[in-house]
Amino acid sequence: MRQISEEFAARIAADATSLCNCWRFTRRDGAVFGATDHDDELAFEGVVFASAAGLELVSLESSCGLAPGRATGRGALSLDFIADEDLDAGLWEGACVDVWRVDWRAVEHRIIVWSGVLSEIVRSGGAYSAELVSLKASLERSIGRVYSRRCDADVGDVRCGVDIDGSAYRVSGMVEHLTGGVGFRCAALSAFAAGWFTGGRLTWTSGVNDGLVARIVRHAGDALELSGVVRGAIAKGDAFTVTAGCDRAFETCRVKYANTARFRGFPHMPGSEAVLTGPAAGDTHDGGRRG
Repeated sequence: MRQISEEFAARIAADATSLCNCWRFTRRDGAVFGATDHDDELAFEGVVFASAAGLELVSLESSCGLAPGRATGRGALSLDFIADEDLDAGLWEGACVDVWRVDWRAVEHRIIVWSGVLSEIVRSGGAYSAELVSLKASLERSIGRVYSRRCDADVGDVRCGVDIDGSAYRVSGMVEHLTGGVGFRCAALSAFAAGWFTGGRLTWTSGVNDGLVARIVRHAGDALELSGVVRGAIAKGDAFTVTAGCDRAFETCRVKYANTARFRGFPHMPGSEAVLTGPAAGDTHDGGRRG
């Protein structure tokens, strides 16, 4: 139960209310931004909450159970702290969001009414839509091992055991041609089969993103498409190193890595059809193997 002072409770119950909402956004790169639906900026806890008339139709949901609450919002990209390049670079994905109910006449009277993370942003033209999920969404994560056909190790880790530092699974190069905010081309990549680096890792070794790591979402010929946090726009000449990816399938482990002895999945696990299939008519039902 949330505790509020008697004075704040009286302000909430008053006929002429002076309450507003304030949102604090904390991106994964540590940048913090504030927005409020009040018509003037407010400040508390070291954050300035700028008036954000562009944010509209924000609704928050919560429940007493374990189901994660959700929030939806729509806005315009004219907001000062949201830029096209930041959205394209994925800087806003997974940002933490705290929502306060605040008395704008005296901001010391406030209470957090919702907390969550920004799970998805979809941009269309000059506007965006965003979905937020509450902190209870983390309860939906699988903890521990899962009985699955696919491997649950990360390629190259101790449980996997594959040496991905060799030339067969690793290559360095430089950005030769940009294909968008998160894509580029490099001739060195074309020496590998299409998809060889999909799901793998790229580490920047020069440029404004030096030292940062990105996930490779697509590799085809000499082209890569990335997902991950960046400090600034990718530029021609930026150097990088990429390592091969794995889709965790048994066939990939066998053909690509020759590592089936350490496969951490259960590729021969019977599916639901094996459980639902009844005995065949005319067969000898002696408890032996199914034909």
